[in-house]
Parts: sequence; structure tokens; C-alpha cells
Amino acid sequence: MSRFDTLFAQLEAKNEGGFVPFVTLCDPDFDRSFDIICTLADNGADALELGFPFSDPLLDGPVIQAANNRALQAGCSTAQSFQLLAKVREKYPEIPISLLLCANLIYAQTLDEFYQLCSQVGVDAVLVADIPLLACEDYVAAAQKHGIQPVFICPPNADEKTVAGVAARSEGYTYLVSRAGVTSAENQSHAANLDSLVEQLKAHQAAPILQGFGIAKPEQVKDALKLGAAGAISGSATVKIIERNLDDHQACLRQLAQFVRDMKAATRA
Repeated sequence: MSRFDTLFAQLEAKNEGGFVPFVTLCDPDFDRSFDIICTLADNGADALELGFPFSDPLLDGPVIQAANNRALQAGCSTAQSFQLLAKVREKYPEIPISLLLCANLIYAQTLDEFYQLCSQVGVDAVLVADIPLLACEDYVAAAQKHGIQPVFICPPNADEKTVAGVAARSEGYTYLVSRAGVTSAENQSHAANLDSLVEQLKAHQAAPILQGFGIAKPEQVKDALKLGAAGAISGSATVKIIERNLDDHQACLRQLAQFVRDMKAATRA
């Protein structure tokens, strides 16, 4: 069983949901990013979703765009991102790690080389944000060759064919997007049909569903679980804490620790 498969089995046995924070690798720099990721893991994160810095991210709102820019300005390269991942994996051999990135970053090397690197540093799953289902076969094949679980997004406007395709191809977990648009902690609106999408995904035996976009408060984690999701992902709200505390690293770590504890507590209610 993969780390994600093991995690969801353990959560189900405990009758609790999963909380997965997202941060951008090397934001605001390599060393502080490692501290931040350790803080997330040490305070209850069930898994980690980590982004590769990119100058023109597709789905990211202003908060995560700023995180990308900070990491790039700190000199973060794809090679450094892999070094950081290896360091995290060495310290946390059990926690599931997923990457979220744009396809352009993969082609800094070949498709095969990228997934091989992911495997070598202990990445479990990869979500390529800008690859549609119709063009995913090469990515899925390369991922599976190296033991990486490919993850796909189920958008709020998905029709039956899209839902079936996502369910058939997504492994580890299924990313259910709360609403159209880009990531944001401020825009906490959710599409009205999410309950129907959850039902459809489950009918197609999709991998466990993690709901993302606009998850900023413990109540929203509870709402995701009530919908039937297995857990929730919080990106912009997590990254906003980093942004607010760029001049006080210890305050950043304290606030992140409390945020993760509060969000994780909501999965047990």
C-alpha cells in the first residue's frame, strides 16, 4: 500500500478526516521553508501538499503567487526543491507527500527523469495542474513506472464523463475543487453541486476525496467532511501566515502550529 492508501485506511479506522496543508517549497527561502514544513508535520498535518515555485502558475491566486515569487527571488531552483523534498522525507519517512506543479517545470528535464527524481526523494503523488484528462496518458504512464500516484482535479463544473475519467485515473486521492477560479483564502464560496460530485465520484470508486480552494477555517473542514470528502486541503490560508510573518520566523512557526492544530481538531469532531 502507498503512504496515501495507508493514511486513509488509518483515518477511516479512527473515524476522522484528513487535514492537508499546502505550502510552496523554498518559501521564503530553503532553510525557513524546511522549518515551516517540519512545523506542519509536527502539529498534526496528515499529509503534505507542496508546490514547486513557478513564475506563471495557472491556478494560484495572489497569495500563492507571492509565495512563488519569494521562493524564486531567494534563488530556488527545481534542483533545490528536490533537495528540500529529500530532506523532508529523511526526517518524516511515513508522511504522505504530494507535489502540485505546472507541466512546464517537468520539462526542465524529460518526463521520465522528473518522475524518477520524484521517486528518489520519496514523493508519493503528483498533481500536474494544467494537464487535462485528454492529454494525461504519458504523465500517468511515467508516474506509474516510477511508483508515483497521479492525482487529478475534479472541477465544480465536471460532467459525468469528466467525473468518470478523474475517478479512473486519480490515485492516492482525488482533488475536488470547491469553486471555479483561482486559489484564495478570502473567496470561501463553494459550488452548490459539491455534494452531487462527491456522490458521483464515490459511485465511480474514486480515490479518497480531498476538498480544496477556500478552506481557511475549522468549520470549512467540518463542512467538507459532512459532504463526504475524506479531508480538506488548505493552501492560501496557510501561506498567508508565512506572508504575515516574514520578519519574525518564530512567530510564523507558532502561528502555523496553532493553525494546523485547530484545523486538524476539526477532523475529529
